[in-house]
Amino acid sequence: MLSVICESPGVLRAQERELPVPAKGEVLLRVSRVGICGTDLHIFTGTQPYLQYPRVMGHELSAVVVEAERASGLAAGDGVYVMPYLSCGNCIACRQGKTNCCVNIKVLGVHSDGALTEYLCVPAEFVHKAEGVTLDQAAMLEFLAIGAHAVRRADVQAGQRVLVVGAGPIGMAAMIFAKLRGANVTSLDTRADRLSFCEKELRVDAVVTVGDDDTDQLARLTDGEFFDAVFDATGNIDAMNRGFGFIAHGGKYTLISIVPGTVAFSDPEFHKREATLLASRNATAQDFETVLEAMRAGHIPDQALNTHRMQLADVPAEFARLLEPGQTVVKALVEC
Repeated sequence: MLSVICESPGVLRAQERELPVPAKGEVLLRVSRVGICGTDLHIFTGTQPYLQYPRVMGHELSAVVVEAERASGLAAGDGVYVMPYLSCGNCIACRQGKTNCCVNIKVLGVHSDGALTEYLCVPAEFVHKAEGVTLDQAAMLEFLAIGAHAVRRADVQAGQRVLVVGAGPIGMAAMIFAKLRGANVTSLDTRADRLSFCEKELRVDAVVTVGDDDTDQLARLTDGEFFDAVFDATGNIDAMNRGFGFIAHGGKYTLISIVPGTVAFSDPEFHKREATLLASRNATAQDFETVLEAMRAGHIPDQALNTHRMQLADVPAEFARLLEPGQTVVKALVEC
């Protein structure tokens, strides 16, 4: 079978490997589509802190079942999606249903080889039927579920003012699910092309370009009160620290980004506002179901979100162009 391996930062190689043999409790999958996300780009550029090279990347995937035990409820030919966060089921987080932040979590494509390959074995408990959605859509569930989880964490309500800082795929996912809850959503980003996409395709209520007067613009949009819920999806520590200034009194600040840096804020300002600071990591089965329901109802502009496509064999030659300025990549799908 063909696999694409990231041997070291900036170095991708296609390699023929032996077909994997499923262990007890595992499902053998023929990978169909793989979504490329920020984690994969960080692996390629050498800025992913939890990874050892070489590694087969890819954790956003849809597939078709080749072989499964009868007890799994799956059968050959089933179209499926995979929850790529392999949780232990026993730790303090898992016992509370917070499998997304499992103490012993192993993420496909990060801690073990992932989906940029033709065949993959995955424990059956993390493989789910993709009913009522296409395999393209199923490969986009994961990044959308991260946004849905963040919005659920912040308990966004109809009529609230929401600011999403960072108009990449995860930020866009948060915008989509905040809008679906009836919030008034503003997007803040450095790139005009991404903000235009958010206006046209996501129907956000306002967009603001990062600049000298962006705080004044945000103040005017909210009559000086700022935002009930602020989300950071920038992956930039300076932006994360700056976001504290956009929280309304009594508001919430949710950090979806994770970076190797120190979050710092003014304690008097934070206390004055009685603000709530939240981290949002990965997603749970509940969040995947939320996305599936929205997709089946036609509430997700998935065709617009899928801006780029490539074949598995072409990944070594074409991957780097996803990082080029002007590409306006939202979600690239690899056909395996």
